Amino acid sequence: MTARDAIITQDRLGLLVMALSVVMFTALDTSAKWLILAGLAPLQVVFARYAFHLLIALIWFVPLEGTRALRSSDPKLQLLRSAFLLGATILNFYAIRALPLTTVMTIFFTGPMLTTLLAIPLLGERVDLRQILASVAGFCGVLIIVQPWGAQIQLEMLFALAGMAMASGYFLLTRKMAAREANSTAQIWSSTLGALILAPLIVAEWVWPQGALEWAIFVAVGGFGFAAHVLATSAHRLAAASLLAPVLYVQIVFASLAEALIFDTLPTTPSLAGGAVIILSGVYIWRHKGRETRPSPTHLRGIR
Repeated sequence: MTARDAIITQDRLGLLVMALSVVMFTALDTSAKWLILAGLAPLQVVFARYAFHLLIALIWFVPLEGTRALRSSDPKLQLLRSAFLLGATILNFYAIRALPLTTVMTIFFTGPMLTTLLAIPLLGERVDLRQILASVAGFCGVLIIVQPWGAQIQLEMLFALAGMAMASGYFLLTRKMAAREANSTAQIWSSTLGALILAPLIVAEWVWPQGALEWAIFVAVGGFGFAAHVLATSAHRLAAASLLAPVLYVQIVFASLAEALIFDTLPTTPSLAGGAVIILSGVYIWRHKGRETRPSPTHLRGIR
């Protein structure tokens, strides 16, 4: 096998792993919405997502890496990064309580565009005018979905927008710390912060899951979160981020299927129109950045 063939094989594996990650993220959101509609408080579901994520992460990473998995090279940034993720999760779960998964997911698709713009002042990255204009077009897609010119704006749409902004902060700090922080440390710290902060807040509104199915989904939300993050990290070690980025848009297909089959809801016309604008803008940014960053086929990327 030539070096070029090896890279192609590695890229295909990375795309497959990223697609599995998208399935896990969709399963996480679908399970969370199902539990909330079943009567559990959103904060309780967020707690389950982090508590069981933490338990699985400790069982998975500590036997392999020992106490090194617990030590951060930059605790302050790691705490801030974890706080952004926790805030994004809380806002997202409150949003999906009343909005279709497809609407919330489409709004979140503008996150990479916001990250692109924020990377200029925060990370010193160079972004040209075409990428900026594509990001602005993506935001116009959000306006089509939210329709601020209408008589009323659903509060949950503002939750989704705020969650997207917090998720962008999380991804920026993840990118900033990627070179010096292990994936195990990042996962343990983020899930620990979420579980510790939420534990005392959910006591007053705790509702025990009813029946085997509800308990299984209650535990599974943490497993889905853990699997999604591990798979996404593994995919980025196999293939370049610019190659993997469009795979995220497949999530709208999975979310649409889940919304139709489980919640008997079809996407609205504004969601479809705004989603098309957002996806086209995102694909444009991806193709433009991909031409700049695509590695030479004569150099095989290492798997760490």
